[in-house]
Amino acid sequence: MEIDLESLVEATSGAVGSIVSTTLLYPLDTCKTKYQAEVRAAGSQKYRNLLDVLWEAISTRQVLSLYQGLGTKNLQSFVAQFIYFYGYSYFKRLYLSRSHTKTIGTKANLIVAAAAGACTAIITQPLDTAASRMQTSEFGKSKGLWATLTQGSWSEAFDGLGISLLLTSNPSIQYTVFDQLKQRMLTRQKKVTGSTAETPSPQALSAFSAFVLGALSKSIATFVTYPAIRCKVMIQASDPKKETNERDKPKSKSIKDTLCTIWRKEGPLGFYKGLEAQILKTVLSSALLLMIKEKISKTTWVLMLALHRYLFVVRKRVKSV
Repeated sequence: MEIDLESLVEATSGAVGSIVSTTLLYPLDTCKTKYQAEVRAAGSQKYRNLLDVLWEAISTRQVLSLYQGLGTKNLQSFVAQFIYFYGYSYFKRLYLSRSHTKTIGTKANLIVAAAAGACTAIITQPLDTAASRMQTSEFGKSKGLWATLTQGSWSEAFDGLGISLLLTSNPSIQYTVFDQLKQRMLTRQKKVTGSTAETPSPQALSAFSAFVLGALSKSIATFVTYPAIRCKVMIQASDPKKETNERDKPKSKSIKDTLCTIWRKEGPLGFYKGLEAQILKTVLSSALLLMIKEKISKTTWVLMLALHRYLFVVRKRVKSV
């Protein structure tokens, strides 16, 4: 069976970039998630802004708790990005080979990205739910991965799966915009340099160009899908072991009831509560991810190619013996 090296390189470099960006921005992600999960009437909020969450960690001497759930989040990010980038690259190459074209259109690109995103969401949903519960638990009281997942039934580990599938439109928009802009930029660079040689390794953007394109594409996707993003955080943050008489969290985990809770307690602006923090975190994370991915893709390509050739030589020697 022939190994799809290009898809494997895309998946590996994307997963490594995801781990680095997630670790660097994790304290911001924890503050953002706790802020988004809170839904209270005006005047009774525990957190007025992101700095209130940070100050709580500092005042209670639980600064290291800003990293609670980091291991689970990194595991989820690595698996999710590997599956997504591999699936995206594989489905894209499959489409091009079946359609006998050299480029993929915007509509086809959206479908390919959505298919890869749906596969990713289904496989990694339990890890995503556990990471959200760890982040939204009280500082210093976060449990381990297994204890978090087994708090309720296994079906509760898939809380928010419907919204996660809906949110596949977010990376679909992001990576479609990024990929299209990247191809145009590389084509323009090729014309400027006058290069016509065909190279076996994939072309890469500069770090700054990848950062700018990543930030721009993610900002657009985040703004459009933010109400669903906040609903997902609220649903996943609901602790199945909490007493049912707590009024500050929605009693139901359905999308409809979550939306109604936000509307009743915070009004229409509540759907965009924490948007600034979400854009800041996701833009920086995605831009760093894509920047790191672009910079290590060539190195990964060389390593994978060398490994493939080594395995081929070993297999050939074994057969000769």
